[in-house]
Amino acid sequence: MPVLVITGTGTEVGKTVTTAAVAAAAVAAGRSVAVLKAAQTGVGPGEHGDAAETARLAGPVTAAETARYPEPLAPGTAARRSGRAPVRPLEVAEAAAKLATEHDLVLVEGAGGLLVRFDEAGGTLADAAQSLRAPVLVVASAGLGTLNTTELTARELRSRSLDLLGVVIGSWPAEPDLAARCNVADLPLVAGAPLLGVLPDGAGALAPARFRDQAPGWLAPRLHGRWNAEAFTEEQAPPSFP
Repeated sequence: MPVLVITGTGTEVGKTVTTAAVAAAAVAAGRSVAVLKAAQTGVGPGEHGDAAETARLAGPVTAAETARYPEPLAPGTAARRSGRAPVRPLEVAEAAAKLATEHDLVLVEGAGGLLVRFDEAGGTLADAAQSLRAPVLVVASAGLGTLNTTELTARELRSRSLDLLGVVIGSWPAEPDLAARCNVADLPLVAGAPLLGVLPDGAGALAPARFRDQAPGWLAPRLHGRWNAEAFTEEQAPPSFP
């Protein structure tokens, strides 16, 4: 798995922190890692972007961006409004492939969800993943509504014959409600892929050293971690309805 594409079921689901956790666990396992942000929006020149944040948390990784636009919009819209050239899926794939010649693992982080448009032709992260023939990791939210967005994402991946590696819950609340606890068991069912990790709420606010130390405990062995999906699912299972 030289390249892994990481997408969210939407915005603000914990995609960047999950990318950092996957990178940190891989580095701890002795792998050289690069993180490529497919399209960075909402950040001006010289400002801290998602790839840089991943490197801050994960440690010694290579951080790169394919394109950057100042307004916090979908990449295609942000490119058009800024008067700058849009990023094309093939450019993302080529940048990732180049990084893969120099690293054991390349993590390609998308912008928002799988089908957010990069250009006027409707190119998306899914197209970049197809060019790379890379597996995809889906980051989902914990609460109500996540089953629908996760299943839609999984269906789109299957329609493109892309490998859905698994699902990670990007932010797990300290006091999960009934929906979140039920979703632990239901997410793998609707995705047709295993649950590969759960990140605690606020993980991105940890000091980098602590983040790196704890990251393997949030992820399954498939992602170089030690988290146990079966044990977590049993622990979170709510009592049956009387």
